[in-house]
Amino acid sequence: MYTTTVNFRGIVHAKYPWNSHATRKCSFCLDSERRNFLAFQSCDSLGSQLRILNTCHVRRKQRQDTSHLRVVCMDYPRPELESTVNFLEAAALSSSFHTSTRPSKPLQVVIAGAGLAGLSTAKYLADAGHKPILLEGRDVLGGKVAAWKDKDGDWYETGLHIFFGAYPNMQNLFGELGINDRLQWKEHSMIFAMPNKPGQFSRFDFPEVLPAPLNGIWAILKNTDMLSWSEKVRFAIGLLPAMVGGQAYVEAQDGLTVKEWMKRQGVPDRVNDEVFVAMSKALNFINPDELSMQCILIALNRFLQEKNGSKMAFLDGNPPERLCMPIVDHIHSKGGEVRLTSRIQKIELNSDGTVKHFVLSNGNVIEGDVYVIATPVDIFKLLLPQDWKEIPYFKRLEKLVGVPVINVHIWFDRKLKNTYDHLLFSRSPILSVYADMSLTCKEYYDPNRSMLELVFAPAEEWISRSDTEIIDATMKELAKLFPDEISVDQTKAKILKYHIVRTPRSVYKTVPNCEPCRPLQRSPIEGFYLAGDYTKQKYLASMEGAVLSGKLCAQAIVQDYDLFVSRSKQSSKTEAAVA
Repeated sequence: MYTTTVNFRGIVHAKYPWNSHATRKCSFCLDSERRNFLAFQSCDSLGSQLRILNTCHVRRKQRQDTSHLRVVCMDYPRPELESTVNFLEAAALSSSFHTSTRPSKPLQVVIAGAGLAGLSTAKYLADAGHKPILLEGRDVLGGKVAAWKDKDGDWYETGLHIFFGAYPNMQNLFGELGINDRLQWKEHSMIFAMPNKPGQFSRFDFPEVLPAPLNGIWAILKNTDMLSWSEKVRFAIGLLPAMVGGQAYVEAQDGLTVKEWMKRQGVPDRVNDEVFVAMSKALNFINPDELSMQCILIALNRFLQEKNGSKMAFLDGNPPERLCMPIVDHIHSKGGEVRLTSRIQKIELNSDGTVKHFVLSNGNVIEGDVYVIATPVDIFKLLLPQDWKEIPYFKRLEKLVGVPVINVHIWFDRKLKNTYDHLLFSRSPILSVYADMSLTCKEYYDPNRSMLELVFAPAEEWISRSDTEIIDATMKELAKLFPDEISVDQTKAKILKYHIVRTPRSVYKTVPNCEPCRPLQRSPIEGFYLAGDYTKQKYLASMEGAVLSGKLCAQAIVQDYDLFVSRSKQSSKTEAAVA
């Protein structure tokens, strides 16, 4: 039995008496005659289920002439993803590691970097029967999805991480680990703040009854807040070459920034201001005058070609424990190793230019049959041996530079009302996206206080500034998003505490003409490979890109197994002859 309390701005919290932290969220809406009613969706109340067939899952737009109840739905069921071409392709690649010929002598593969790329590489090599030794310099897993617990037991993260339906390798990975239930799926919408109307939001709602790309087209056409009809038409005409030209056209746009492409295609400036500024910062933490148009077109293609491609999910807790540890447990179960606080200091070479061993910062030496660097590109460039620097494969990496980003967490003394159980695009000059994690994430749930997690971007001018300056700037923007609830001087909602995580070099900056510089996972150095979202794969700088890069790296190593066996036999013969 549990009691239900109703917040008349529209949030229903079902609270279990025996556990003050366990809740169920129920939704409510307005019927056709504008009468409020509660719709308990599959909630168990006094031993029975209450259902109202005309249940409303869509939040209605605010009206000035009437008060209304905002609909906040509980997490949505996992969408149907398994039938998509990309999911099946990803599943086939995963399966290939299990079905490949078992190695007569497993390779010992030393991997530097326990972010998603390194974890993925190790996981799939272990599936193929090899022994990965995964080394991480810090005392925490995850790389760019790392998180830490503060003295109060609250978590703060490197970034605000969203899992899309259009992430087939990531979705396969969750399934392979048996942790699909750790993704909290939200309603199929994209929600943008309205700078000209403080405190209000504009929505793109994707109807479940329509297939792709009709559901996306419907969402765009139904939104009348951000673009006029003439602007939508001119934008659509500008996109026609991409629709007709396909992948070849998309790749050809790598040389143009988003703004340059818009000017060339005659797309109105308001499309940039209303849509692309927010989209560019969400994709790569930079503005449209820097971002390669190829990045935007790839994202649009992924989101519009799959019915649930743009549908979002939050992880139900902190990434190191809820996502990374299951991968580590899987690696261990297959005989692999994961070692924290094992930082690479140097790549030592043999006389022929191949890798002899990795030297750790504590002076220890780690040897293997194969070596993988799965660190961010900026760290790898610091480790790059002098003898390799003029090799074109490595020299091209000079153009790939990580972009600065700041992640801000603020705990308030009250529950903020002007928010949603969803990702929100702030459309602020210095903020990208944000979410009230006390609503969106089970582990962070708090019925009484909000915790906003915000991506501060572009951050290049702010990365070296003080915490106080960053918080002050953030509060000024939040006062616009929550005009009735937040003020700069904190006379309204008060800050209980905050955490700021700076990443001076995050994902590679996707500026024009970067694509030719992205390396394949197999390097020209025999026995040496790369993994990371900056390496060549079709999902750019993202969690999906990192996971896929690890799979491709593992695939290359498995394919090269016979070469390693042959080299080992030749080495043994040489040693025998010398003896």
